[in-house]
Amino acid sequence: MSHADPSVSELQQQVIDIARRAGEEIMRIYARDDTTPVSLKADHTPLTEADRSAHRLIHQALSALTPEVPVLSEESSAVELESRRQWSRFWMVDPLDGTKEFIRRNGEFTVNIALIDAHRPVLAVIEAPALDVGYTARSGAPALRYPSGPGCSGAAQWEVLQARRWYERTPLRLLESRSHSRDPQGRWRRLLPEHSTRRLGSSLKSCQIAAGEADLYLRLGPTGEWDTAAAQLILECAGGALVELGEHSLGEALGYNRRDSLINPHFAAFAPGVAPLLEALLNRAD
Repeated sequence: MSHADPSVSELQQQVIDIARRAGEEIMRIYARDDTTPVSLKADHTPLTEADRSAHRLIHQALSALTPEVPVLSEESSAVELESRRQWSRFWMVDPLDGTKEFIRRNGEFTVNIALIDAHRPVLAVIEAPALDVGYTARSGAPALRYPSGPGCSGAAQWEVLQARRWYERTPLRLLESRSHSRDPQGRWRRLLPEHSTRRLGSSLKSCQIAAGEADLYLRLGPTGEWDTAAAQLILECAGGALVELGEHSLGEALGYNRRDSLINPHFAAFAPGVAPLLEALLNRAD
Protein backbone atom coordinates (compact mmCIF):
# COMPACT_ATOMS: atom_id res chain seq x y z
CA MET A 1 0.00 0.00 0.00
CA SER A 2 1.28 3.48 -0.77
CA HIS A 3 1.84 6.22 1.80
CA ALA A 4 -1.45 7.78 0.71
CA ASP A 5 -3.38 4.65 1.57
CA PRO A 6 -5.33 4.34 4.82
CA SER A 7 -3.59 2.76 7.80
CA VAL A 8 -4.71 -0.53 9.28
CA SER A 9 -6.45 1.32 12.11
CA GLU A 10 -8.27 3.52 9.60
CA LEU A 11 -9.33 0.47 7.61
CA GLN A 12 -10.71 -1.42 10.61
CA GLN A 13 -14.11 0.25 10.90
CA GLN A 14 -14.61 0.22 7.14
CA VAL A 15 -13.94 -3.52 7.00
CA ILE A 16 -16.33 -4.07 9.91
CA ASP A 17 -18.98 -2.26 7.86
CA ILE A 18 -18.22 -4.43 4.81
CA ALA A 19 -18.48 -7.61 6.86
CA ARG A 20 -21.76 -6.41 8.36
CA ARG A 21 -23.20 -5.71 4.92
CA ALA A 22 -22.15 -9.18 3.77
CA GLY A 23 -23.80 -10.62 6.88
CA GLU A 24 -27.00 -8.76 6.08
CA GLU A 25 -26.96 -10.19 2.56
CA ILE A 26 -26.46 -13.69 3.94
CA MET A 27 -29.33 -13.20 6.40
CA ARG A 28 -31.59 -11.91 3.61
CA ILE A 29 -31.16 -15.29 1.89
CA TYR A 30 -31.35 -17.14 5.22
CA ALA A 31 -34.71 -15.48 5.96
CA ARG A 32 -36.13 -16.86 2.70
CA ASP A 33 -35.49 -20.36 4.06
CA ASP A 34 -33.35 -20.82 0.95
CA THR A 35 -30.23 -22.57 2.23
CA THR A 36 -30.14 -25.35 -0.36
CA PRO A 37 -26.69 -25.78 -1.96
CA VAL A 38 -26.65 -24.78 -5.61
CA SER A 39 -23.60 -26.91 -6.43
CA LEU A 40 -20.65 -28.81 -5.01
CA LYS A 41 -17.10 -27.46 -5.20
CA ALA A 42 -14.14 -29.54 -6.33
CA ASP A 43 -13.55 -30.74 -2.76
CA HIS A 44 -17.21 -31.84 -2.58
CA THR A 45 -18.16 -29.13 -0.09
CA PRO A 46 -21.44 -27.29 -0.71
CA LEU A 47 -21.80 -23.90 -2.35
CA THR A 48 -24.92 -21.80 -1.81
CA GLU A 49 -26.37 -18.63 -3.24
CA ALA A 50 -25.30 -16.93 0.00
CA ASP A 51 -21.64 -17.90 -0.57
CA ARG A 52 -21.70 -16.38 -4.03
CA SER A 53 -23.63 -13.26 -3.10
CA ALA A 54 -21.44 -12.47 -0.06
CA HIS A 55 -18.31 -13.09 -2.14
CA ARG A 56 -19.41 -10.59 -4.80
CA LEU A 57 -20.28 -7.93 -2.22
CA ILE A 58 -17.02 -8.28 -0.27
CA HIS A 59 -14.81 -8.46 -3.37
CA GLN A 60 -16.35 -5.33 -4.86
CA ALA A 61 -16.22 -3.41 -1.57
CA LEU A 62 -12.60 -4.29 -0.75
CA SER A 63 -11.50 -3.60 -4.32
CA ALA A 64 -13.07 -0.14 -4.06
CA LEU A 65 -11.57 0.48 -0.61
CA THR A 66 -8.00 -0.56 -1.53
CA PRO A 67 -7.81 -0.90 -5.33
CA GLU A 68 -4.14 -1.93 -5.37
CA VAL A 69 -4.53 -4.74 -2.79
CA PRO A 70 -5.54 -8.13 -4.27
CA VAL A 71 -8.47 -10.04 -2.81
CA LEU A 72 -8.13 -13.80 -2.34
CA SER A 73 -11.46 -15.40 -1.49
CA GLU A 74 -12.41 -19.02 -0.96
CA GLU A 75 -14.75 -18.60 -3.91
CA SER A 76 -11.97 -17.30 -6.19
CA SER A 77 -8.90 -19.05 -4.81
CA ALA A 78 -7.51 -20.49 -8.07
CA VAL A 79 -4.57 -18.06 -8.28
CA GLU A 80 -1.21 -19.64 -9.08
CA LEU A 81 1.66 -19.20 -6.63
CA GLU A 82 3.72 -17.43 -9.31
CA SER A 83 1.15 -14.64 -9.26
CA ARG A 84 0.51 -14.75 -5.52
CA ARG A 85 4.18 -14.60 -4.55
CA GLN A 86 4.28 -11.01 -5.87
CA TRP A 87 1.73 -9.91 -3.28
CA SER A 88 3.20 -8.14 -0.24
CA ARG A 89 -0.29 -7.42 1.06
CA PHE A 90 -3.63 -8.95 0.21
CA TRP A 91 -7.08 -9.60 1.61
CA MET A 92 -7.93 -13.16 2.63
CA VAL A 93 -11.68 -13.76 2.68
CA ASP A 94 -14.10 -16.52 3.51
CA PRO A 95 -17.45 -14.98 2.57
CA LEU A 96 -19.41 -17.71 4.35
CA ASP A 97 -17.43 -19.84 6.79
CA GLY A 98 -19.60 -22.68 7.97
CA THR A 99 -21.69 -23.27 4.86
CA LYS A 100 -22.86 -26.58 6.33
CA GLU A 101 -24.10 -24.75 9.43
CA PHE A 102 -25.89 -22.26 7.17
CA ILE A 103 -27.59 -25.15 5.38
CA ARG A 104 -28.52 -26.77 8.69
CA ARG A 105 -29.81 -23.42 9.95
CA ASN A 106 -28.10 -23.54 13.34
CA GLY A 107 -26.68 -20.00 13.12
CA GLU A 108 -23.03 -21.03 13.56
CA PHE A 109 -21.62 -19.40 10.42
CA THR A 110 -19.44 -16.35 9.92
CA VAL A 111 -18.00 -13.85 7.47
CA ASN A 112 -14.18 -13.82 7.74
CA ILE A 113 -11.99 -11.00 6.40
CA ALA A 114 -8.26 -10.60 7.10
CA LEU A 115 -5.57 -8.32 5.73
CA ILE A 116 -2.33 -10.27 5.25
CA ASP A 117 1.03 -8.49 5.32
CA ALA A 118 4.30 -10.44 4.90
CA HIS A 119 2.46 -13.75 5.37
CA ARG A 120 0.83 -12.67 8.66
CA PRO A 121 -2.67 -11.33 9.42
CA VAL A 122 -2.55 -7.70 10.57
CA LEU A 123 -6.27 -6.87 10.52
CA ALA A 124 -9.19 -9.22 11.12
CA VAL A 125 -12.96 -9.04 11.20
CA ILE A 126 -15.33 -11.92 11.87
CA GLU A 127 -19.06 -11.28 11.63
CA ALA A 128 -21.57 -13.83 12.96
CA PRO A 129 -24.78 -12.39 11.48
CA ALA A 130 -27.23 -14.94 12.87
CA LEU A 131 -25.85 -14.35 16.38
CA ASP A 132 -25.72 -10.53 16.11
CA VAL A 133 -22.09 -10.37 17.18
CA GLY A 134 -18.78 -9.45 15.59
CA TYR A 135 -15.10 -9.83 16.47
CA THR A 136 -12.17 -7.75 15.33
CA ALA A 137 -8.45 -7.23 15.95
CA ARG A 138 -5.46 -5.48 14.48
CA SER A 139 -1.79 -6.06 15.20
CA GLY A 140 -0.61 -4.41 18.40
CA ALA A 141 -4.10 -3.75 19.74
CA PRO A 142 -6.59 -5.75 21.84
CA ALA A 143 -9.07 -8.15 20.29
CA LEU A 144 -12.61 -6.84 20.54
CA ARG A 145 -16.15 -8.19 20.47
CA TYR A 146 -19.03 -5.94 19.53
CA PRO A 147 -22.81 -6.24 19.09
CA SER A 148 -23.81 -6.34 15.47
CA GLY A 149 -27.00 -6.68 13.51
CA PRO A 150 -29.79 -4.16 12.86
CA GLY A 151 -29.52 -0.93 14.81
CA CYS A 152 -25.95 -1.46 16.03
CA SER A 153 -23.19 0.95 15.15
CA GLY A 154 -19.76 -0.53 14.51
CA ALA A 155 -18.06 0.90 17.60
CA ALA A 156 -20.93 0.59 20.10
CA GLN A 157 -20.29 -1.33 23.32
CA TRP A 158 -16.96 -2.81 22.29
CA GLU A 159 -15.69 -5.44 24.72
CA VAL A 160 -12.00 -6.29 25.09
CA LEU A 161 -11.39 -10.04 24.77
CA GLN A 162 -8.97 -11.95 26.95
CA ALA A 163 -8.36 -15.67 26.64
CA ARG A 164 -8.55 -17.34 30.06
CA ARG A 165 -5.39 -19.03 31.31
CA TRP A 166 -5.76 -22.78 31.79
CA TYR A 167 -4.15 -24.31 34.85
CA GLU A 168 -3.07 -27.91 35.28
CA ARG A 169 -5.51 -30.06 37.26
CA THR A 170 -8.48 -27.92 36.21
CA PRO A 171 -11.01 -29.28 33.68
CA LEU A 172 -10.08 -28.49 30.08
CA ARG A 173 -12.78 -27.02 27.85
CA LEU A 174 -12.33 -28.72 24.47
CA LEU A 175 -14.02 -27.61 21.25
CA GLU A 176 -14.70 -29.84 18.26
CA SER A 177 -16.00 -29.08 14.79
CA ARG A 178 -19.73 -29.58 14.49
CA SER A 179 -19.69 -30.73 10.87
CA HIS A 180 -16.45 -32.67 10.51
CA SER A 181 -15.50 -36.15 11.63
CA ARG A 182 -14.44 -36.56 15.24
CA ASP A 183 -12.37 -39.67 14.49
CA PRO A 184 -8.99 -37.95 13.93
CA GLN A 185 -9.21 -36.46 17.43
CA GLY A 186 -9.97 -39.78 19.09
CA ARG A 187 -6.40 -40.53 20.13
CA TRP A 188 -6.06 -37.04 21.57
CA ARG A 189 -9.24 -37.26 23.63
CA ARG A 190 -7.97 -40.44 25.24
CA LEU A 191 -4.79 -38.66 26.32
CA LEU A 192 -6.35 -35.44 27.56
CA PRO A 193 -6.88 -34.80 31.26
CA GLU A 194 -10.38 -34.25 32.62
CA HIS A 195 -12.27 -32.23 30.05
CA SER A 196 -15.65 -31.20 28.70
CA THR A 197 -16.40 -31.21 24.97
CA ARG A 198 -18.57 -28.84 22.99
CA ARG A 199 -19.19 -28.87 19.25
CA LEU A 200 -19.31 -25.62 17.33
CA GLY A 201 -19.17 -24.46 13.72
CA SER A 202 -16.91 -22.12 11.73
CA SER A 203 -14.33 -19.68 13.10
CA LEU A 204 -16.49 -19.23 16.19
CA LYS A 205 -14.33 -21.88 17.86
CA SER A 206 -11.25 -19.65 17.92
CA CYS A 207 -13.41 -16.69 18.92
CA GLN A 208 -14.71 -18.66 21.91
CA ILE A 209 -11.15 -19.31 23.07
CA ALA A 210 -10.32 -15.62 22.58
CA ALA A 211 -13.33 -14.69 24.72
CA GLY A 212 -12.21 -16.98 27.58
CA GLU A 213 -15.07 -19.41 26.99
CA ALA A 214 -13.00 -22.42 25.83
CA ASP A 215 -9.42 -23.65 26.07
CA LEU A 216 -8.49 -25.85 23.11
CA TYR A 217 -9.43 -26.71 19.55
CA LEU A 218 -7.45 -29.31 17.60
CA ARG A 219 -7.85 -29.41 13.83
CA LEU A 220 -6.49 -32.60 12.28
CA GLY A 221 -8.25 -32.37 8.92
CA PRO A 222 -8.03 -30.05 5.92
CA THR A 223 -8.88 -26.36 6.22
CA GLY A 224 -8.21 -23.45 3.89
CA GLU A 225 -6.09 -20.46 4.80
CA TRP A 226 -9.26 -18.34 4.53
CA ASP A 227 -10.73 -20.41 7.41
CA THR A 228 -8.03 -19.39 9.90
CA ALA A 229 -6.46 -16.03 8.96
CA ALA A 230 -8.93 -13.72 10.71
CA ALA A 231 -9.50 -16.12 13.62
CA GLN A 232 -5.77 -16.45 14.23
CA LEU A 233 -5.19 -12.73 14.71
CA ILE A 234 -8.21 -12.33 16.98
CA LEU A 235 -7.02 -15.22 19.14
CA GLU A 236 -3.43 -13.96 19.24
CA CYS A 237 -4.50 -10.44 20.22
CA ALA A 238 -6.54 -11.96 23.06
CA GLY A 239 -3.47 -13.78 24.40
CA GLY A 240 -4.02 -17.19 22.79
CA ALA A 241 -2.25 -18.94 19.94
CA LEU A 242 -2.98 -20.81 16.73
CA VAL A 243 0.03 -22.88 15.65
CA GLU A 244 0.99 -25.78 13.45
CA LEU A 245 0.66 -29.17 15.11
CA GLY A 246 3.80 -31.12 14.31
CA GLU A 247 4.42 -34.82 14.80
CA HIS A 248 6.40 -34.40 17.99
CA SER A 249 6.15 -30.72 18.90
CA LEU A 250 4.17 -27.57 18.39
CA GLY A 251 5.23 -25.56 15.35
CA GLU A 252 5.10 -21.89 14.52
CA ALA A 253 2.05 -19.71 14.07
CA LEU A 254 0.38 -20.38 10.73
CA GLY A 255 1.69 -18.33 7.82
CA TYR A 256 -0.24 -17.32 4.71
CA ASN A 257 0.49 -17.44 0.98
CA ARG A 258 3.79 -19.26 1.52
CA ARG A 259 3.04 -22.44 -0.45
CA ASP A 260 1.49 -23.54 -3.72
CA SER A 261 -1.37 -25.06 -1.74
CA LEU A 262 -3.69 -22.85 0.28
CA ILE A 263 -4.58 -25.78 2.55
CA ASN A 264 -3.41 -25.44 6.14
CA PRO A 265 -1.37 -28.03 8.00
CA HIS A 266 -2.88 -29.59 11.12
CA PHE A 267 -3.09 -26.97 13.85
CA ALA A 268 -4.04 -26.27 17.43
CA ALA A 269 -5.82 -23.16 18.73
CA PHE A 270 -5.49 -22.73 22.46
CA ALA A 271 -5.56 -20.49 25.50
CA PRO A 272 -2.54 -19.46 27.59
CA GLY A 273 -1.23 -22.32 29.71
CA VAL A 274 -2.24 -25.10 27.30
CA ALA A 275 1.02 -25.30 25.29
CA PRO A 276 2.97 -27.39 27.85
CA LEU A 277 0.12 -29.91 27.96
CA LEU A 278 0.14 -30.22 24.16
CA GLU A 279 3.91 -30.63 24.04
CA ALA A 280 3.67 -33.45 26.58
CA LEU A 281 0.83 -35.12 24.68
CA LEU A 282 2.69 -34.95 21.37
CA ASN A 283 5.43 -37.04 22.92
CA ARG A 284 2.84 -39.64 23.97
CA ALA A 285 0.59 -39.64 20.88
CA ASP A 286 2.56 -42.12 18.74
